[in-house]
Amino acid sequence: MTRLALTVPALLTAAALALVGCGFTPLYATPGINSDLAAVSVVAPQGRSGFLLRQSLDDAFGHNPALAPAYRLTMTYDETKIPRGVRVDNVANRYELVLTVNYTLTTATGAPARQGRVRSSVTYDSADQPDASIAAEQDGQERAAAEAARQIQLELAVWMANRRSPA
Repeated sequence: MTRLALTVPALLTAAALALVGCGFTPLYATPGINSDLAAVSVVAPQGRSGFLLRQSLDDAFGHNPALAPAYRLTMTYDETKIPRGVRVDNVANRYELVLTVNYTLTTATGAPARQGRVRSSVTYDSADQPDASIAAEQDGQERAAAEAARQIQLELAVWMANRRSPA
């Protein structure tokens, strides 16, 4: 092996160890808030969008099954599909999918802690082929659920940060 081939991995290892030792935290990582979000147990509502919401929220919160849940998040949602683009033959070829999510955060004891509502809206094209239409609609559901989950995560992170900060 060449000397350069041995030097590069050694330098990368040294740089990684230096970052670990200096207390490096990512830009959007705030100590304390992430651990609170990781202790939120998300209850999925029925349906595909409910499953997608729970999956996105578990990812966004950094769900840790080893932690005892300090909070429980329950949700209800309403999904509306609105035709937006109409062809000459009066068949819709573009849809808007509006996902409205009402959520309630309760403490482990069952006391209500926070309530809110978020709304996400996405559009998608509908093709003449049935499989392509179904795939486009499912992609729209995934994007709407991810956006709603992002909004819920931000609202809860702000709420938790304001609760912790001295008045």
